[in-house]
Amino acid sequence: MTETVAALQAELAALEDPRMREVNERHGDDHGVNLAKVRAIAKRLGTDHEFALALWATGETPSRLLALLIARPKSLSSDELDAMLREARAPKVLDWLVNYLVKKGPHAEALRLRWIDDADAVVAAAGWALTSERLRKARHAADVADLDLPAMLDTIEAEMADAPERLMWAMNEALATIGITQPALRERARGIGERLGVLKDYPVARGCISPYAPIWIDETVARQGASRA
Repeated sequence: MTETVAALQAELAALEDPRMREVNERHGDDHGVNLAKVRAIAKRLGTDHEFALALWATGETPSRLLALLIARPKSLSSDELDAMLREARAPKVLDWLVNYLVKKGPHAEALRLRWIDDADAVVAAAGWALTSERLRKARHAADVADLDLPAMLDTIEAEMADAPERLMWAMNEALATIGITQPALRERARGIGERLGVLKDYPVARGCISPYAPIWIDETVARQGASRA
């Protein structure tokens, strides 16, 4: 690796777009760098775990996004991933950390259990996101037999409406995913969504599925049925 952290930081700073930063800051992301350009840099660099750790250590959001793209998921321990999640607060960094490192590494289930009941709502949201991922990946009922899904629905029903935004979204995704993947619990999941009304009026672009759980469940199940026909 001939690149240096300082050189990469300068390259990322040169890509900063004030208008993009203004848009991103509305969603809590403190950067104005086009993510496609970050991906292009990552492709140029290739996987380099040690360099990724050095970029992460800068604490700067663009550098951390780049770090997440070139890190090696299997080289991180569960404790390291836990520490990274707890110190990251930019939403895009949190998303990429869970999707590109945790989900692709060997510690996803251990961290799901560690995080889902955490007192920190951001950490708990990651646990719920991993739960949704596990449900989506399951091919047989036995794959999720250890999950107490009725109890999860109890928790969602009791806590989702008043949860902080990131946790609310993650719990809502889990609610919809339970309804989609578990036919025996579909009516209950749909009913919880109807009673709570979370994201019922969320604006949705043409062709996209609403995040309102009853609609999300019904439309996804209908599409899956159509694809099998």
